[in-house]
Order: sequence, then structure tokens, then C-alpha cells
Amino acid sequence: MTKNAKIFIGLVVILIVIWAGYKLAGPEAMPNANEPVKLGFIAPLSGDTAGLGENIRLAGEIARDEINQAGGIKGRQLEVIFEDGQCDPKAATSAGTKLLQIDKVTAIVGGFCSSETLAVAPLANAAKIPLVSSSSTNPKITQAGDYVFRFVPSDSFQGKFAAEYLTGVLNKKKVGILYCLTDWCVGLKDVFKARLAELGGEVAAEEGYQQEARDLRSQITKIKAAKAEIVYFLGYTEGTIVGLKQMKELGVNLPIFGGDTWDDPKIITGVGEAAEGAMYSITANRALPQSFVDEMNKRSGGKESNTYSPRVYDIFKALAQIMDKVGVDSEKIKNELYQVKDYQGIADTYTLDANGDVSVANYIVKAFMGGKVVEIK
Repeated sequence: MTKNAKIFIGLVVILIVIWAGYKLAGPEAMPNANEPVKLGFIAPLSGDTAGLGENIRLAGEIARDEINQAGGIKGRQLEVIFEDGQCDPKAATSAGTKLLQIDKVTAIVGGFCSSETLAVAPLANAAKIPLVSSSSTNPKITQAGDYVFRFVPSDSFQGKFAAEYLTGVLNKKKVGILYCLTDWCVGLKDVFKARLAELGGEVAAEEGYQQEARDLRSQITKIKAAKAEIVYFLGYTEGTIVGLKQMKELGVNLPIFGGDTWDDPKIITGVGEAAEGAMYSITANRALPQSFVDEMNKRSGGKESNTYSPRVYDIFKALAQIMDKVGVDSEKIKNELYQVKDYQGIADTYTLDANGDVSVANYIVKAFMGGKVVEIK
């Protein structure tokens, strides 16, 4: 064998060894091993629900920093690319397209609003990239695709809980419904109505409004005229502030019950005494670690975290744990998410079912009282 032939064979052997090592170790072991692992994040960072979105963003930053301080993902730093979904399908689609096609993220945490998640879901499924929400509760998300998950219960639970609470605990059977025309409001309203009917309740009036509307007097007047016993009011932050104030102005002296988007401190400060006594249902979290509470207070300037912030934190930590196990292959990450069982987060214990939904839902009721938000015992 000639010298050149021996050199050629030696080079071939070296290439085979390198290729075999790459196949065994996965793509993260190749030249990009020192590059950060990229995660996407979609939430409303401007607009109607920006306060909620900025709050959960802080929780994501806390989790990211803790993950990186602990060594990152297999020695690689975690980079989070934050995009503004504006609680709007069109903006969320643009954000999701950028994250998937330009940033080439490994997974996306989000969206916050159901309309964001339902808009991005087809993109994530087509790209085979996991999409994990902390707060999107529309029942349609259950069937949104193989790569879509959430660490929050579906409104198929919350709507039933609200109907049972209004009829069973508050003993109100004749309900006026005021709701925004978004995926979250409509989905929750439909589940509530179905359960209310099963319980022998009655819809006295049902009035929808555009999310951006700032005059709800016409809808409120119709509900008042219908002689309802209670108002089930579903809205995001700005619409809720307007609606509560205008109900007070129009003399609607009825109990008012809302949904989980009311867990925004901006509502109580924006409405004042017009919010007094209004109640809402919210996913139950366990008592949070003081270290998380302190860090959120520090980063937010003293603002209280909403119910979804610790769930965002839990998603980041769960994804980091999964990637430490299987690497950054999105297909493997997706498969591991379906295996999540009794994962102990700071907000809850999570088990995901065959649809990527949490299998257990618990709720509490909060109320605006004396300028504060208190839990109803």
C-alpha cells in the first residue's frame, strides 16, 4: 500500500469516528456546543394585558438566571428571546414566525393569552417545536396539536367551577353574562353556560363586546333590564376596569363574578371602590417559596406576582430538566413532556395527559375588598 493510500484511509477512519461521535452525542456536542440554547417566549408586553405579561416575563428571567448560574443546559447558557404577542392572533403569529424561522428556538414558552397560543400552535406543529403555555385556558387548545402543552388547567374545568360556585355557594340561578369577543372569553363563557343549564340555572342576558371597547354601557343596560341575580363578567384588564366603573355608574347593584384574567393588580388600583365585593375564580397555587416572592418583588418594584408567574417559572425549570436529560432535540423534548408525571413545581404538581393538558384542576375564589385582593374562605 502506498503512503498516499495509507493517508487517505487514515483520513476516512478519522471522519467515520467523528461522524459516529456526533450521532451518539447529538447535535449539541458539535461546533455549536458553546453556543447558547435558545428558548422563545410569547406574552403581551404591550397593550391591554401588558401588566400580566411583564409580570410573567420577570418570572421567566428569574428561572433563566438560576438555570445559568447552576451551569446551564449541559454546560451551555440558556438564552430567552422575548417577543410581544399583544394578546392578539396577528401579533402572536409574527412573533412565533420570527422565533421559529429566524431565531431557530428549541421550544417556545407561551403564549399567555389563548388567542396567542391558538395562533402559534399551527406554526409550532409544522416546525415540530414544543409550545408550552402557563396560562392559555381555552378548551380548543386540548386539540391544538401534538407539540402543544400547558401547565394550567383548561377552561373546561374553570367554566364548570364558576357555574357550580354561583349556583351552589352563592345561590344565584339567573345570570347576566358580559364577555369580551376573544378566544378566552368565548371559550370560558360557553363552558359556563353549558354547566349552568345542567344545574338548572338560566341566562338572563348575554352581551359580548370587542376587547378594545371602552364603552360597555349599552351591554350593561341590557343586562340590568333583564333582572339578573348576578353578573358573570369576563374581560381583560382594561375592559374590566371600564366595565366595573360603568356598572357602578349605571346602578347595577348585583354581585359580580369574573375569571382568572382579573388577577392583575392594575384592576384594583384602576377601579377603586367600584370594584368592592367583585369576585373571580383563579387556579389554585401552593404557597410560594419566599426566595421566589422576594426576587419577584425586587425585580417588579414591589408588584405582587400574578397566579401565572410561578407557572412560567415551573415551565422553564421543567424544560431545563428535560434538556439536561435528552439534549436539545425538539422531538425528544416533546416526547419527554408527555412523560411529565408528578413534577414538583413551586406553583403546583404537574402531570400531563395524552393531550398535553394537566390532568387535575383546583380553583379558589378571590374578591376585591377594602382596596385589596383577598381569598374567599
